[in-house]
Amino acid sequence: MREPDPDGRPLRAYKDPSYKPLCKSLAEVRANIDRLDDEIVALLAQRAMYVKDAARFKKDAFQVSAPARQAEVFAKVRALATRHNRGFEGLEDVVEAAYRALVAAFIAAEQQYHDDMTSTEDGDA
Repeated sequence: MREPDPDGRPLRAYKDPSYKPLCKSLAEVRANIDRLDDEIVALLAQRAMYVKDAARFKKDAFQVSAPARQAEVFAKVRALATRHNRGFEGLEDVVEAAYRALVAAFIAAEQQYHDDMTSTEDGDA
């Protein structure tokens, strides 16, 4: 097998007559995905800095992992996926799985930042 021709014609069609194609070629699909990936990574970089800042407000590893907050985030992103879904079956599951991996990686990084910090006597940092 070989990769599909990025400039070739579509080889399959959805049975749903209401489906509206977004692009004329696989190359156009990929260009749009690449554009979105750039935006997503830029937003993740911003999110990362808030995660880093959050470490200043936590006293121990339990507070860094914040299981109740994790549950809130997963419920929130599932709801956001429902709100933003434009016809992708199972989007909520994809978004939750992505966020579970994302949150686990951010918690690991935040824990390293937390471990490398000094405690303040008056609570100010």
